[in-house]
Amino acid sequence: MKTLYARLRAIPFAAYVDLTKPRITVLVLVTATLGYFMGGIGFHGWDSLEGLLFTLIGVSLTSGGSGALNHFLERDADALMARTRNRPIPSGAVPATHALLLGEYMVLGGVMLLMWKVNLLTAFLALLTAFLYVLVYTPLKRVSWLNTLVGAIPGALPPMGGWTAATGQVEAGAWVLFLILFIWQQPHFYSIAWIFKDDYAKGGFKMLPVDDPQGRRTFRQIIGFAALLIPVSLLPTAIGLSGIVYLIGAAILGVYMLASCFPLVRTGSVVDARRVLKTSVLYLPLLLMLIVIDFSL
Repeated sequence: MKTLYARLRAIPFAAYVDLTKPRITVLVLVTATLGYFMGGIGFHGWDSLEGLLFTLIGVSLTSGGSGALNHFLERDADALMARTRNRPIPSGAVPATHALLLGEYMVLGGVMLLMWKVNLLTAFLALLTAFLYVLVYTPLKRVSWLNTLVGAIPGALPPMGGWTAATGQVEAGAWVLFLILFIWQQPHFYSIAWIFKDDYAKGGFKMLPVDDPQGRRTFRQIIGFAALLIPVSLLPTAIGLSGIVYLIGAAILGVYMLASCFPLVRTGSVVDARRVLKTSVLYLPLLLMLIVIDFSL
Protein backbone atom coordinates (compact mmCIF):
# COMPACT_ATOMS: atom_id res chain seq x y z
CA MET A 1 0.00 0.00 0.00
CA LYS A 2 2.83 2.39 0.85
CA THR A 3 4.52 1.59 -2.46
CA LEU A 4 1.33 2.34 -4.39
CA TYR A 5 0.86 5.61 -2.49
CA ALA A 6 4.45 6.63 -3.21
CA ARG A 7 4.03 5.87 -6.91
CA LEU A 8 0.82 7.91 -7.06
CA ARG A 9 2.53 10.88 -5.41
CA ALA A 10 5.32 10.70 -7.96
CA ILE A 11 2.90 11.20 -10.86
CA PRO A 12 2.28 14.88 -11.67
CA PHE A 13 -1.32 15.93 -11.07
CA ALA A 14 -1.25 17.76 -14.41
CA ALA A 15 -0.92 14.42 -16.22
CA TYR A 16 -4.20 13.22 -14.75
CA VAL A 17 -5.87 16.48 -15.66
CA ASP A 18 -4.58 16.06 -19.22
CA LEU A 19 -6.24 12.64 -19.37
CA THR A 20 -9.65 14.30 -19.03
CA LYS A 21 -9.10 16.44 -22.17
CA PRO A 22 -9.82 19.71 -20.33
CA ARG A 23 -10.24 21.84 -23.46
CA ILE A 24 -12.97 19.55 -24.76
CA THR A 25 -14.56 19.41 -21.30
CA VAL A 26 -14.64 23.21 -21.11
CA LEU A 27 -16.45 23.35 -24.46
CA VAL A 28 -18.88 20.69 -23.25
CA LEU A 29 -19.61 22.69 -20.10
CA VAL A 30 -20.10 25.93 -22.03
CA THR A 31 -22.58 24.35 -24.45
CA ALA A 32 -24.38 22.50 -21.64
CA THR A 33 -24.72 25.78 -19.77
CA LEU A 34 -26.15 27.41 -22.88
CA GLY A 35 -28.72 24.63 -23.20
CA TYR A 36 -29.64 25.00 -19.53
CA PHE A 37 -29.87 28.78 -19.90
CA MET A 38 -32.04 28.71 -23.01
CA GLY A 39 -34.25 25.87 -21.86
CA GLY A 40 -34.57 26.95 -18.25
CA ILE A 41 -34.64 30.72 -18.25
CA GLY A 42 -35.83 31.11 -21.80
CA PHE A 43 -38.95 28.99 -21.61
CA HIS A 44 -39.64 27.69 -18.12
CA GLY A 45 -37.67 29.80 -15.66
CA TRP A 46 -35.76 28.56 -12.61
CA ASP A 47 -35.54 29.51 -8.96
CA SER A 48 -31.95 28.61 -8.09
CA LEU A 49 -28.59 27.68 -9.55
CA GLU A 50 -28.48 24.34 -7.72
CA GLY A 51 -29.72 22.40 -10.73
CA LEU A 52 -27.14 24.00 -13.00
CA LEU A 53 -24.35 23.27 -10.50
CA PHE A 54 -25.16 19.55 -10.27
CA THR A 55 -25.63 19.39 -14.03
CA LEU A 56 -22.19 20.85 -14.68
CA ILE A 57 -20.51 18.59 -12.12
CA GLY A 58 -22.15 15.49 -13.58
CA VAL A 59 -21.44 16.51 -17.17
CA SER A 60 -17.81 17.38 -16.39
CA LEU A 61 -17.31 13.96 -14.79
CA THR A 62 -18.77 12.05 -17.73
CA SER A 63 -16.91 14.19 -20.27
CA GLY A 64 -13.59 13.95 -18.45
CA GLY A 65 -14.05 10.21 -17.89
CA SER A 66 -14.79 9.70 -21.58
CA GLY A 67 -11.58 11.55 -22.41
CA ALA A 68 -9.57 9.30 -20.12
CA LEU A 69 -11.10 6.17 -21.67
CA ASN A 70 -10.29 7.54 -25.12
CA HIS A 71 -6.67 8.00 -24.03
CA PHE A 72 -6.65 4.39 -22.81
CA LEU A 73 -8.09 2.91 -26.01
CA GLU A 74 -5.86 4.94 -28.34
CA ARG A 75 -2.63 4.66 -26.35
CA ASP A 76 -0.83 2.53 -28.98
CA ALA A 77 -1.85 4.78 -31.87
CA ASP A 78 -0.97 7.89 -29.86
CA ALA A 79 2.56 6.58 -29.45
CA LEU A 80 2.98 6.48 -33.25
CA MET A 81 1.87 10.06 -33.96
CA ALA A 82 3.97 13.16 -33.41
CA ARG A 83 1.04 15.25 -32.18
CA THR A 84 0.04 12.72 -29.50
CA ARG A 85 3.16 10.84 -28.47
CA ASN A 86 3.61 13.12 -25.45
CA ARG A 87 0.18 12.38 -24.05
CA PRO A 88 0.13 10.96 -20.49
CA ILE A 89 0.04 7.24 -21.35
CA PRO A 90 2.48 6.97 -24.30
CA SER A 91 4.89 9.34 -22.54
CA GLY A 92 4.86 7.09 -19.46
CA ALA A 93 3.53 9.80 -17.14
CA VAL A 94 0.42 7.76 -16.24
CA PRO A 95 -0.01 3.96 -16.30
CA ALA A 96 -2.70 2.76 -18.69
CA THR A 97 -4.60 1.00 -15.89
CA HIS A 98 -4.88 4.31 -14.00
CA ALA A 99 -6.47 5.95 -17.04
CA LEU A 100 -8.91 3.06 -17.39
CA LEU A 101 -9.98 3.16 -13.76
CA LEU A 102 -10.17 6.94 -13.68
CA GLY A 103 -12.34 6.99 -16.80
CA GLU A 104 -14.71 4.29 -15.58
CA TYR A 105 -15.21 5.87 -12.14
CA MET A 106 -15.69 9.37 -13.56
CA VAL A 107 -18.28 8.30 -16.16
CA LEU A 108 -20.23 6.16 -13.69
CA GLY A 109 -19.99 8.80 -10.98
CA GLY A 110 -21.19 11.53 -13.31
CA VAL A 111 -24.15 9.49 -14.57
CA MET A 112 -25.18 8.50 -11.04
CA LEU A 113 -24.97 12.11 -9.85
CA LEU A 114 -27.17 13.26 -12.74
CA MET A 115 -29.70 10.53 -11.95
CA TRP A 116 -29.75 11.49 -8.27
CA LYS A 117 -29.69 15.29 -8.43
CA VAL A 118 -30.97 16.22 -11.90
CA ASN A 119 -33.19 13.76 -13.81
CA LEU A 120 -33.11 10.40 -15.54
CA LEU A 121 -33.29 11.84 -19.07
CA THR A 122 -30.19 13.98 -18.59
CA ALA A 123 -28.34 11.04 -17.05
CA PHE A 124 -29.31 8.90 -20.06
CA LEU A 125 -28.04 11.56 -22.50
CA ALA A 126 -24.74 11.78 -20.60
CA LEU A 127 -24.35 7.99 -20.69
CA LEU A 128 -25.28 7.94 -24.38
CA THR A 129 -22.67 10.62 -25.08
CA ALA A 130 -19.97 8.63 -23.31
CA PHE A 131 -21.02 5.39 -25.05
CA LEU A 132 -20.99 6.93 -28.53
CA TYR A 133 -17.67 8.69 -27.97
CA VAL A 134 -15.78 5.83 -26.34
CA LEU A 135 -17.29 2.64 -27.77
CA VAL A 136 -18.51 3.77 -31.20
CA TYR A 137 -16.53 6.79 -32.44
CA THR A 138 -13.14 5.77 -31.02
CA PRO A 139 -12.96 2.27 -32.63
CA LEU A 140 -14.67 3.56 -35.81
CA LYS A 141 -11.67 5.83 -36.44
CA ARG A 142 -9.76 2.68 -37.47
CA VAL A 143 -12.56 1.44 -39.75
CA SER A 144 -14.17 4.24 -41.75
CA TRP A 145 -13.86 7.95 -42.51
CA LEU A 146 -17.50 8.24 -41.45
CA ASN A 147 -16.15 8.38 -37.90
CA THR A 148 -16.21 12.19 -38.16
CA LEU A 149 -19.96 12.23 -38.77
CA VAL A 150 -20.59 9.73 -35.98
CA GLY A 151 -18.24 11.49 -33.58
CA ALA A 152 -20.12 14.75 -34.08
CA ILE A 153 -23.20 13.22 -32.42
CA PRO A 154 -21.71 13.00 -28.89
CA GLY A 155 -20.07 16.35 -29.53
CA ALA A 156 -23.48 17.91 -30.16
CA LEU A 157 -25.40 16.29 -27.27
CA PRO A 158 -24.19 18.48 -24.33
CA PRO A 159 -26.50 21.47 -25.06
CA MET A 160 -29.39 19.03 -25.33
CA GLY A 161 -28.38 17.59 -21.96
CA GLY A 162 -28.30 21.08 -20.48
CA TRP A 163 -31.77 21.74 -21.89
CA THR A 164 -33.23 18.54 -20.46
CA ALA A 165 -31.60 19.24 -17.11
CA ALA A 166 -33.59 22.49 -16.92
CA THR A 167 -36.84 21.30 -18.46
CA GLY A 168 -37.01 17.53 -18.09
CA GLN A 169 -37.86 17.12 -21.76
CA VAL A 170 -36.40 17.37 -25.27
CA GLU A 171 -37.93 20.32 -27.11
CA ALA A 172 -37.43 22.02 -30.47
CA GLY A 173 -34.81 24.41 -29.08
CA ALA A 174 -32.70 21.52 -27.85
CA TRP A 175 -32.72 19.95 -31.33
CA VAL A 176 -31.74 23.25 -32.94
CA LEU A 177 -28.74 23.64 -30.62
CA PHE A 178 -27.81 20.02 -31.36
CA LEU A 179 -27.93 20.63 -35.13
CA ILE A 180 -25.78 23.76 -34.93
CA LEU A 181 -23.09 21.93 -32.94
CA PHE A 182 -23.30 18.84 -35.17
CA ILE A 183 -22.83 20.77 -38.42
CA TRP A 184 -20.17 23.14 -37.02
CA GLN A 185 -17.97 20.18 -36.09
CA GLN A 186 -17.66 18.98 -39.70
CA PRO A 187 -15.54 21.81 -41.21
CA HIS A 188 -13.78 22.13 -37.85
CA PHE A 189 -12.64 18.50 -37.66
CA TYR A 190 -12.09 17.97 -41.38
CA SER A 191 -9.66 20.90 -41.38
CA ILE A 192 -7.81 19.29 -38.45
CA ALA A 193 -7.76 15.96 -40.28
CA TRP A 194 -6.32 17.64 -43.38
CA ILE A 195 -3.57 19.33 -41.37
CA PHE A 196 -2.56 16.09 -39.65
CA LYS A 197 -3.42 13.56 -42.37
CA ASP A 198 0.10 12.12 -42.45
CA ASP A 199 0.09 11.68 -38.69
CA TYR A 200 -3.32 10.03 -38.77
CA ALA A 201 -2.05 7.62 -41.41
CA LYS A 202 0.84 6.64 -39.13
CA GLY A 203 -1.62 5.96 -36.32
CA GLY A 204 -3.79 3.77 -38.54
CA PHE A 205 -6.80 6.10 -38.45
CA LYS A 206 -9.15 6.06 -41.46
CA MET A 207 -9.77 9.79 -41.58
CA LEU A 208 -11.18 11.09 -44.87
CA PRO A 209 -7.99 12.97 -45.92
CA VAL A 210 -6.02 9.73 -45.47
CA ASP A 211 -8.24 8.01 -48.06
CA ASP A 212 -8.53 11.22 -50.13
CA PRO A 213 -4.98 12.54 -50.64
CA GLN A 214 -6.06 15.00 -53.36
CA GLY A 215 -8.64 16.48 -51.01
CA ARG A 216 -11.59 16.57 -53.42
CA ARG A 217 -14.04 14.76 -51.11
CA THR A 218 -12.62 16.41 -48.01
CA PHE A 219 -13.07 19.90 -49.43
CA ARG A 220 -16.61 19.08 -50.56
CA GLN A 221 -17.44 18.11 -47.01
CA ILE A 222 -15.93 21.30 -45.63
CA ILE A 223 -17.67 23.59 -48.12
CA GLY A 224 -20.98 21.72 -47.96
CA PHE A 225 -21.27 21.76 -44.19
CA ALA A 226 -20.03 25.35 -43.91
CA ALA A 227 -22.75 26.38 -46.37
CA LEU A 228 -25.36 24.33 -44.50
CA LEU A 229 -24.33 25.97 -41.25
CA ILE A 230 -25.72 29.33 -42.45
CA PRO A 231 -29.42 28.39 -42.66
CA VAL A 232 -29.23 26.03 -39.69
CA SER A 233 -27.67 28.73 -37.51
CA LEU A 234 -30.70 30.94 -38.28
CA LEU A 235 -33.17 28.38 -36.90
CA PRO A 236 -33.13 29.85 -33.36
CA THR A 237 -34.83 32.94 -34.76
CA ALA A 238 -37.24 30.84 -36.82
CA ILE A 239 -38.54 29.05 -33.70
CA GLY A 240 -38.60 32.16 -31.53
CA LEU A 241 -35.52 31.30 -29.49
CA SER A 242 -33.74 34.52 -30.54
CA GLY A 243 -34.41 37.79 -32.34
CA ILE A 244 -33.13 40.13 -35.01
CA VAL A 245 -29.77 40.86 -33.38
CA TYR A 246 -28.88 37.19 -33.39
CA LEU A 247 -30.28 36.72 -36.90
CA ILE A 248 -28.03 39.40 -38.40
CA GLY A 249 -24.97 38.40 -36.41
CA ALA A 250 -25.38 34.68 -37.16
CA ALA A 251 -25.76 35.38 -40.88
CA ILE A 252 -22.57 37.47 -40.92
CA LEU A 253 -20.63 34.82 -38.99
CA GLY A 254 -21.91 32.07 -41.27
CA VAL A 255 -20.87 33.89 -44.43
CA TYR A 256 -17.46 34.61 -42.90
CA MET A 257 -17.06 30.94 -41.97
CA LEU A 258 -17.96 29.84 -45.49
CA ALA A 259 -15.67 32.41 -47.10
CA SER A 260 -12.71 31.12 -45.06
CA CYS A 261 -13.09 27.70 -46.72
CA PHE A 262 -12.65 28.78 -50.35
CA PRO A 263 -8.88 29.44 -50.21
CA LEU A 264 -8.39 25.90 -48.88
CA VAL A 265 -10.37 24.46 -51.79
CA ARG A 266 -8.19 26.38 -54.26
CA THR A 267 -4.79 25.67 -52.72
CA GLY A 268 -5.14 22.61 -50.51
CA SER A 269 -2.43 24.09 -48.29
CA VAL A 270 -1.97 23.45 -44.60
CA VAL A 271 -1.83 27.22 -44.08
CA ASP A 272 -5.33 27.64 -45.48
CA ALA A 273 -6.55 24.62 -43.52
CA ARG A 274 -5.30 26.29 -40.35
CA ARG A 275 -7.21 29.41 -41.36
CA VAL A 276 -10.43 27.38 -41.56
CA LEU A 277 -9.64 25.84 -38.19
CA LYS A 278 -8.99 29.22 -36.55
CA THR A 279 -12.17 30.65 -38.05
CA SER A 280 -14.23 27.74 -36.74
CA VAL A 281 -12.70 28.15 -33.28
CA LEU A 282 -13.66 31.83 -33.36
CA TYR A 283 -17.10 31.21 -34.88
CA LEU A 284 -18.61 29.04 -32.16
CA PRO A 285 -18.05 31.22 -29.05
CA LEU A 286 -19.16 34.30 -30.98
CA LEU A 287 -22.35 32.54 -32.07
CA LEU A 288 -23.07 31.39 -28.52
CA MET A 289 -22.44 34.91 -27.22
CA LEU A 290 -24.89 36.24 -29.80
CA ILE A 291 -27.60 33.91 -28.51
CA VAL A 292 -27.10 35.08 -24.92
CA ILE A 293 -26.82 38.78 -25.82
CA ASP A 294 -29.88 38.69 -28.05
CA PHE A 295 -31.93 36.93 -25.38
CA SER A 296 -30.81 39.44 -22.74
CA LEU A 297 -31.93 42.48 -24.78
